[in-house]
Amino acid sequence: MATQPAGTDRVREPCGECERETDHRVRVEIRTESQTAENAEFSREPYRVTTCRECGAESVTRMNNA
Repeated sequence: MATQPAGTDRVREPCGECERETDHRVRVEIRTESQTAENAEFSREPYRVTTCRECGAESVTRMNNA
């Protein structure tokens, strides 16, 4: 398994809670949007998830808005 250098998940961007620019932890998650199990495998979408390192506020943005 490949490893990432330390600090690659750290991005400085505005935080709505802190009302200033702070360091955020950024990751991409694959989330299932379907509520039914039979269609779940076809409804996975990537989301950008940021967490403020100061206050812990989380922001989620769907990356595929097709």
